[in-house]
Amino acid sequence: MRTRVLLASLVVAVPAMFYAQTSPQPSPKMTTKLTPEQVERSAIVIDTHADTPQRFVDENFDLADPLNGGNWNLESAQKGNLGAEFFSIWVDPVPNKGQFARRTLILIDAVKQQVAKHSDKMMFVTSPEGIELAHREHKIAALMGIEGGHSIEDSLALLRQYYALGVRYMTLTWSNSTSWADSSGDINDTSIPHTKEGLNEFGKDVVYEMNRLGMMVDISHVSDRTFYRTLIITRAPVIASHSAARALTDAPRNMTDDMLRAVANSGGPGSKGGVVQVNFYSAFISQQYRDAQKAMQPEVDKAVQALKDKYKAEGKEAPGAEIEKLQRQYADRIPRPPLSALVDHIDHIAKVAGVDHVGLGSDFDGVNGQLPEGMDSPADLPKITAALMQRGYSAEDCRKILGGNLLRVFHEVEQVSKQLQAENRPRITDKQPFQK
Repeated sequence: MRTRVLLASLVVAVPAMFYAQTSPQPSPKMTTKLTPEQVERSAIVIDTHADTPQRFVDENFDLADPLNGGNWNLESAQKGNLGAEFFSIWVDPVPNKGQFARRTLILIDAVKQQVAKHSDKMMFVTSPEGIELAHREHKIAALMGIEGGHSIEDSLALLRQYYALGVRYMTLTWSNSTSWADSSGDINDTSIPHTKEGLNEFGKDVVYEMNRLGMMVDISHVSDRTFYRTLIITRAPVIASHSAARALTDAPRNMTDDMLRAVANSGGPGSKGGVVQVNFYSAFISQQYRDAQKAMQPEVDKAVQALKDKYKAEGKEAPGAEIEKLQRQYADRIPRPPLSALVDHIDHIAKVAGVDHVGLGSDFDGVNGQLPEGMDSPADLPKITAALMQRGYSAEDCRKILGGNLLRVFHEVEQVSKQLQAENRPRITDKQPFQK
């Protein structure tokens, strides 16, 4: 998620108790004698969402460069023992209207160019086996996920070509609804047409075709109705690539406890269920931060509009980079929540859905630096392991959360794909309904 309209701030300092939260009871797991560092080194750490490709294209950023205000580079990833990253292929729908596919392809190419340039440290992979191979060779596995179904431009042919290029998950919507699926970002906007049931007939085709291809279905960002409709349709377990718990932070982008349990039970007969990858964005993991942000939003909107008016008077359009810079200035005025707020969400999901159904989906480089205290890059990921072990999580469960759960789901999605490809395939073409 590239956060476009963010932020709000507190002009005065806020005492530490501003973020005081009730700590969940430790999970009923026995700790081991291994240190957090040993557990971290024995795991394949997987992050399912980083928006760094935007920097490749718009800032000419190279992964060997210093972070320079960003979150993800090779140095930080290696320091944090990151085993695999799903780079987000996100197309901003407003400036790229009419060119969704073109921008999608540019971003895909940028990821591949970076991996090729740094092939001594990275490996482009498209399967769970590829992630494991990269781990054995001490390289970072680079994968891709499309954030927003508008990238397929209502075309199953495009969906198939993105898969052929290496895309291994797709978020059904971003903050904008498509013609076939509804987003939590605009579901209450009556000026925007929405489906009646969350997915129309073509949307069902999309989910089926993703199952058939072996592309993970990502339900982050979608409306609640689209979420439940998708879980009825899908034959494979789903992922939420970057979401958090609504019970702790009341954001439409977060998931209710019922939704968490539904993800855990997703998939066909015999499925071991899906996984919720926890988003690190401060406004999704801290209610206090979110409330402060909402309180400042009118001031932020006024400042952004003034910037747009300034450029409009010159016959120009305000650059997105300048708007984001302005928004970040406001965001930096809000005290960051503690790391414990992030761990609270991981712990909550583990308790509600089960420890087999939670993982990490940072949203690095996608939230204008609005991350919890002490979590600035992949180099800080080991802090999560230490915090989980302090709460009583075993080494085995930490390995699951760090990446094992995502690998399990990835494997199962591929198995479902093989099963579907062996069946008589229903006639599916663009815009043709598929009746399950």
